[in-house]
Amino acid sequence: MNRILKKGLNNSLTKIIPVLLMVTFILGCKPQNEKPEENRADKRPNILFIAIDDLRPELGAYGSEIAITPHMDALAADGLLFNNAYCQEAICSPSRASVMTGGRPETIKVIENFTYFRDVNPDIITLPQHLISKGYETTYTGKIFHPGYTDEEKSWSRKAYSGPDVPPMPERVRGYVLPENQEMFRKNREEVIAKYGVNAPRNGLGKGPSYEFADAPDNTYEDGHNTDLAIATMKEMAKNDKPFFLGLGYKKPHLEWIAPKKYWDLYEGKDITITPQTEGPKDGASMGLHASFELRARADIPNYGNIEVEQAKNLKRAYLATVSYVDAQIGKMLAALEKAGFKENTIVMLWSDHGWHLGDMGIWGKATNYEIATRVPLIVSTPNMPEAVRGTKTDALVELVDMYPTICDLAGVNIPEHVEGQSFKPLLTDPNRKWKDAVFMQFPSPALREWAANPLSKGMRETSFGRLIEDVENRIKNQQGDKWERDLFENRLMGYSMRTEDYRFTLWKDYTDPKAEPIFFELYDHRKDPHETVNIAGDNPEIVAKLLAQFNRGWKGNLAL
Repeated sequence: MNRILKKGLNNSLTKIIPVLLMVTFILGCKPQNEKPEENRADKRPNILFIAIDDLRPELGAYGSEIAITPHMDALAADGLLFNNAYCQEAICSPSRASVMTGGRPETIKVIENFTYFRDVNPDIITLPQHLISKGYETTYTGKIFHPGYTDEEKSWSRKAYSGPDVPPMPERVRGYVLPENQEMFRKNREEVIAKYGVNAPRNGLGKGPSYEFADAPDNTYEDGHNTDLAIATMKEMAKNDKPFFLGLGYKKPHLEWIAPKKYWDLYEGKDITITPQTEGPKDGASMGLHASFELRARADIPNYGNIEVEQAKNLKRAYLATVSYVDAQIGKMLAALEKAGFKENTIVMLWSDHGWHLGDMGIWGKATNYEIATRVPLIVSTPNMPEAVRGTKTDALVELVDMYPTICDLAGVNIPEHVEGQSFKPLLTDPNRKWKDAVFMQFPSPALREWAANPLSKGMRETSFGRLIEDVENRIKNQQGDKWERDLFENRLMGYSMRTEDYRFTLWKDYTDPKAEPIFFELYDHRKDPHETVNIAGDNPEIVAKLLAQFNRGWKGNLAL
């Protein structure tokens, strides 16, 4: 049995037992290399870059008592797990654009899902683009950039595999396999467009159910298919002498939660509990939490009011089931990497673009500045990692924007001047060394934005979301009083959050005016309140002043020495 799987099994055997039969082909005999890596002329490391959508650190390796994730746990047992990794913005496109360009959301002017980073940064050099210039071959399958903004011409040197070994997926509606769910989606979408016409929200109502688990093979759904494509593509790349950067992007556990039924069945009889934290922070920012718009858009979710306990448990089960589905695909990819002879010279970097509230603080979704939405899993395994480091964890504060310079550092190429992260390569040999004093993230007024972070459309107010919007608007007015101004709160208000070892500090201000004073502060003491239940800013002006000075030093003023 190979080293990764052996360590992972030792660390999480009780969780793996239910899935042993499902992954026998991975846990079997030690595979034989198809092409030894040492035969390649260019000895620089390959990079397997695994991106997972909407995955909070709900993994066995991160302490989850219920998540069945043997392959990600095994990767952590063979690498370094980052306990305190944070995205730059808890929404898909800004987070991914930041990762891939090395610039922070406000720097690259991408703070919502509908701005293409090339439109506002035509000459910026992406990570794979930079690697191409240094002799790497780069390609991807699945979701790496946000869909529609995949930068095909500049960032990728070749297309993914296209041949008979991986037949194209059949056309489907919204990814559903079951005909009744496809029909539900069509019908609901047609009704919304007929009712609201051009004002129908781009991401509003008119959707299918929140989850589906059909009795079907893994590659019937998109993430399984893309894993097959990635493996076939890797085999093609084995034929040339260039090192490769292979992006493998998984869309689950993003809504809708859809996967083969066997992953839903993994959690049969499990005691799935929901969070007891069903309210937002005491004295927290009234504009800091939204009304779960993204989940409520699904056909089986109440448009208004609470989600009942039993439904909440099923939703969490569906989320976990898709996490286990993705985990199985990752196991398949890692086994293929070893079989192809690439494992001993490949950097594996696994990350998620942001976290997700599963009822935490009373909401479902991403799109906040709180710990649960901004903290992400990050696991890194490198060929030359000291054995003493493998299977350990670091509490160092790191950011997703740090991945670009780290990969450059590990690949032995220069780091472009525009990059705004810091290479965490030193942590891969010394995980306990002193590191950054703080990390930074942001999100524009979640309560009065659509879940794609764009300002509210007319259509959002016309649908059943209108009542939800009125509720959150009244909540803001009651708290903010004479500070209320519609244009500010809907279009110009940004929450800037800074995480230090002990605190989360968030300030709210007009992002279009650099000289604008903050209108509200949030302060959470993670030594006493790790779930951020009470905003203590009002009672601690000295700490607020100290953290504000630290915040004003910016990311450059908080780097590791």
